[in-house]
Amino acid sequence: MALVDPVEQLHPIVECAVDLRASLKGVAPVEPVFMSVGEKRAALVELVAARSQLDGLLSRVLAASDDVGTVEGSRDAVPWVAAETRSTRREVRRDLALGRGLERHPDVAAALHCGDLRSEQARAIVEAVDALPDRVDVAVREEAEARLLAYARLHDARALRQIGKRILDVVAPEVGESAEADALAEEERRAAESVSFSMSDDGEGRCHGRFTVPSHVGAILRRILQALANPARHHTEGDLRDENGVWKPSRRRMGEAFVEYVERYPLDAAPQTAGVNATVVITMTLEQLLGEHAVALLDDGTRMSAAQARRLACEAGIVPVVLGGDGQVLDLGRSRRLFSKAQRIALGLRDGGCTAKGCETTASGCHAHHDDPWSNGGATDLANGRLLCPRHHRLAHDPRYAKTIHADNQVSFTMRT
Repeated sequence: MALVDPVEQLHPIVECAVDLRASLKGVAPVEPVFMSVGEKRAALVELVAARSQLDGLLSRVLAASDDVGTVEGSRDAVPWVAAETRSTRREVRRDLALGRGLERHPDVAAALHCGDLRSEQARAIVEAVDALPDRVDVAVREEAEARLLAYARLHDARALRQIGKRILDVVAPEVGESAEADALAEEERRAAESVSFSMSDDGEGRCHGRFTVPSHVGAILRRILQALANPARHHTEGDLRDENGVWKPSRRRMGEAFVEYVERYPLDAAPQTAGVNATVVITMTLEQLLGEHAVALLDDGTRMSAAQARRLACEAGIVPVVLGGDGQVLDLGRSRRLFSKAQRIALGLRDGGCTAKGCETTASGCHAHHDDPWSNGGATDLANGRLLCPRHHRLAHDPRYAKTIHADNQVSFTMRT
C-alpha cells in the first residue's frame, strides 16, 4: 500500500527522499570496478558525507514523530517504524536518541546536516556534553561542544568519546579534576554492582559462559591470555594452524590460552572449602585408566576420555580416584604426583623447551609430562619427566598417535595407521 498519494503535493522532505531513492536506482547498474582511483576516492568521501546528512535528517524527522506513535497507540514512533521498515527497535531507538540529542545541540545538528560530521561523531559529542555535571554552567557547556566539534575534524568517534570524558580539563580545569574523579567513582560503583558470571554445559563436551567484570579486571585477563597466546613468545607455526593447516583466528588462540590458564592454575593458590583446595575429582576403574578407548567420570557427572584424564594428571590440580573391580579405592592420586617447582626448573635447564622434534616452544610455555604414566606406576622424577608444549602434550596422551623417544631425548609423534 502506498504511503503517499502520487497526485498529492509532496512535503519537501518526502520529495527529497523519493528523489534520492530514484537517483540511487539510477546508478545501480553502474559498475564501480571501472572507476578510476581518483573517482573511487571522490565517491567514497561524498557517499559517506551524504550518508551522514541522511542520518541527520532521519533522526530529526524521527524526533518530531511522536504523533505517529500516538496514532498507533505507543509513546513514540519507534514500534511503527521498526515494523514498517523491518528494522530492529534497538537501531530505531538509537536514531531517535540522536534526533532528540540534536534538538538540544543545534550546532552539532547543523554540522551533521551539512555532511561535515559523522553520525557516530555526533552521538559522541552529544553524549559527552550531556554527561557534564549539573554544576557546569551554560557557557562552559557551549565551549565544550565547540571544542569537540573542532576536534571532530581530526578525530573519529572513538577518540572523541575519550576526549569528551576529559573535555573539562580543557575548558574548565578548575572543575575538571573533581568531575573526572566523581565520574570514575560512579563508573567503578556501577561496574562493581554489575559483576556477573554464568556458565552452562551443552552436553556435547563444551561449556559456554558469559561474564561482566570491571574494565581493569578485563584488561588483566586479556593481558594474561595474550601473553599465553603470543606466537612470538613460545609457539611454533604448527601451533598457529588448525587440524586442516589453516591459520587459527585470534579468538581461537585466545580460547586455547584461556583453557591453558585454567588447567595450569596453581593448586596451592586455589581457595579452600572445609580445608580442601578447590579440586576436580576424576573417578575411573583401573581398566578404564589403562585402556585406549575408555572414559572417566568427573565428580559433577561430566565424562571425559581416559587419555584426557591422564594428560591433566601430569600437571593440573585434579584428584584421580582409581577403583578396583569391586569398587574399592586402589589409588587416590594427589598433587604430590605433580612436578615440583624445583623439578620444573631442572627440566627447563635440561630440556631447554619442548622436547618434540622441530618444536621451538620455550620452557615457560611447556607442561611437565611423565614418560611412564603415573597410572603405570611412573615416578615423578627428572628421569621420567620431560617438557612438552600444550599441543604436543595433547598428542602424547592421544591414543591415535604413537610416540618415539630418540637418543637425543627428542620425541616424535606419528599417527597410527
